[in-house]
Amino acid sequence: MNTPIRHQIIEKDGLPLFVLVPYKEYLSFVEPGEATSIPLAVSKAVNMEGKSLVRAWREYKGLSQAKVAARMGISRPAYAQMEEKGANLRSITVQRLASALEVEWAQLGDNAE
Repeated sequence: MNTPIRHQIIEKDGLPLFVLVPYKEYLSFVEPGEATSIPLAVSKAVNMEGKSLVRAWREYKGLSQAKVAARMGISRPAYAQMEEKGANLRSITVQRLASALEVEWAQLGDNAE
């Protein structure tokens, strides 16, 4: 088949995970200055390994839980709870996490309540 495709669907176990779209089309879906990126390693850790986005970013940045907790001024166990998959975090907590991880708030996705 020589028909060019515009979108590519990436599946795992027969279920769609991602749709790749041309970058110009993607930009039409977001507000100016809102486009953020997530490294492939972070995306794989979340979608293929089942890690939380917060944990995936921490590991990608090469930081320990203790280091991130210290940057936030909290205990390591308190931070570990924030890193659990499905943690229901307040917006201010997500902002503090983003600062400690040195990422943009939007790169932590929909972690805020």
